[in-house]
Amino acid sequence: MIGATLPAFVLHSRAYRESSALVDFFTPEGRLRAVLRGARGKAGTLARPFLPLEAEFRGRGELKNVGRLDSAGIPNLLGGEALFSGLYLNELLVRLLPAEDPQPALFEHYAVTLQALAANRPLEPLLRAFEWRLLDQLGYGFALDTDLAGQPIAAEGIYRLLPDAGLEPVGQLQPGLFQGRELLALAEADWDAPGALGAAKRLMRQALAPHLGGRPLVSRELFMTIKEPPRD
Repeated sequence: MIGATLPAFVLHSRAYRESSALVDFFTPEGRLRAVLRGARGKAGTLARPFLPLEAEFRGRGELKNVGRLDSAGIPNLLGGEALFSGLYLNELLVRLLPAEDPQPALFEHYAVTLQALAANRPLEPLLRAFEWRLLDQLGYGFALDTDLAGQPIAAEGIYRLLPDAGLEPVGQLQPGLFQGRELLALAEADWDAPGALGAAKRLMRQALAPHLGGRPLVSRELFMTIKEPPRD
């Protein structure tokens, strides 16, 4: 990849040597890690999350160099819970995306999700939809309307998730399990159905957990701190 120019977003950046930064970018060609030189100058002001960029990457190895970095659109201004949600999406991508694995559809979905977060649309459906798309694009997706044996999900049934296989019918409802009607609502993206949002959150956490390697998500922990009521 010599002189490739791509649309990009910054996922994460940290100081590197004296005046450079080591930056994880998300591009249609996947996640790219690159050295941004002169990070204390103009380029450094652009190397922030949620800003649409056009970046020129140089080098053949896994660690690239940024040859040029320009703004390519209106910044997605996120604040409050939307900001933490955006940081959560970025952390998922850094943790789960293999380097240089092309993901043009996921890149487009990410860009649209940032715009929706900036427009203050309801957070939960946006986050659940992105988690589902991420799992599916990485090959970890599973059906929501059929069980692991290929049988249709029954509205009155009870199911548990086997992350590497799919949904398995079980005898009775217990904590962490799912009602068939909830799963069918998720299959239709019917977020107004009773229990759908709560079920979607539990389902995505269970589905993501094996791929996160047991390490907690920093963005999730930060988000929980702002959700906790103030102490006396």
